[in-house]
Amino acid sequence: MKLIDSIVTQAAGIAAVRRDIHAHPELCFEEVRTADLVAAKLTEWGIPIRRGMGTTGVVGIVHGRDGGASGRAIGLRADMDALPMQEHNRFAHASQHAGKMHACGHDGHTAMLLAAAQHFAKHRHFDGTVYLIFQPAEEGGGGAREMIKDGLFSECPMEAVFGMHNWPGLPTGSFAASAGPVMASTSEFKITIRGKGGHAALPHTGIDPVPVACQMVMGFQTIITRNKKPVDAGVISVTMVHTGEATNVVPDHAELQGTVRTFTYEVLDLIEKRMQAIAEHTCAAYGTTCEFQFHRNYPPTVNHPAETAFAREVLAEIVGPERVLAQEPTMGAEDFAYMLQAKPGCYVFIANGDGAHREVGHGEGPCVLHNPNYDFNDDLIPLGATYWVRLAEKWLAQPRANGGAA
Repeated sequence: MKLIDSIVTQAAGIAAVRRDIHAHPELCFEEVRTADLVAAKLTEWGIPIRRGMGTTGVVGIVHGRDGGASGRAIGLRADMDALPMQEHNRFAHASQHAGKMHACGHDGHTAMLLAAAQHFAKHRHFDGTVYLIFQPAEEGGGGAREMIKDGLFSECPMEAVFGMHNWPGLPTGSFAASAGPVMASTSEFKITIRGKGGHAALPHTGIDPVPVACQMVMGFQTIITRNKKPVDAGVISVTMVHTGEATNVVPDHAELQGTVRTFTYEVLDLIEKRMQAIAEHTCAAYGTTCEFQFHRNYPPTVNHPAETAFAREVLAEIVGPERVLAQEPTMGAEDFAYMLQAKPGCYVFIANGDGAHREVGHGEGPCVLHNPNYDFNDDLIPLGATYWVRLAEKWLAQPRANGGAA
């Protein structure tokens, strides 16, 4: 493993920053303290910053030895927000704010990019510009989209943009990266079924929405098994059913909510169309009506082939080709997808291990994402930062080829 010595030397200090962020989690668009900390560190190291994109976003601007005169530029992105959940860990850097937790490792993502920034400030072995993108509100707020709306790519013109996420379960010291879809789109639906309430002992006097809701839930699964091609991935999950207030009363309405995940818009279009048809016709068959709402959130995260091949080459030089794995697509979603729609790039996964790194006082459960017992592996900081530095240096050293990888 070929780590950068200066990053390894400074890793303990950056780990302390990571733990400070972990202890003070902030939710989407509320990352004021975190953004202030990031801005202060960048300023301390002599890196100019741009604040306010996406409300609480911070962009560090690192010009190379040519002062950025070449016009070449690359973007490196980390997310900063936490999740609205209670932490079960009891170690010293556990969350100090009830109901808020860094359970997805964004504190570690921020730390790895800060470690790279600290190195760049002293070792500008490149021509051009590196934009360090510290993004808010990945967890449902669409912070990437908001930063783009606020001029990220117009004010910070870059040829390509790259992201990285930790991935529990993979052995530490390895990475995973693949071209094409690596994370799914996410959409939410809400269906309100309107019937006619009455006495539970006299069901014939009303129109019960509960069996209609049950039929609808089962009908949706036929979209997955009978409407779309078996080789096309798609998931419909009804995760909330709300109806009724008393055991002896037939309710007048029932409500279904849930999510849809796909890797392509074609499958998403099919699922939305068929869900609405099944909902409306099922209601009609039973004498009820419905209100169908379908909201598309994040698009699928699709890595560009040339940039992915480039990233894999850089990773292989650091950890060896045998430790650069293929990334199995996951039905989780990621708003870095918006950046990849606007610019070529690649989203890689850095292995977080099996949880053995956690200190005394961690919770009883597994160290997996969005789990109250999770904690980022600080041993990844020098490895992730080394990848960021080598990626930027190698990218900016290549001949420009249509704005993309050579």
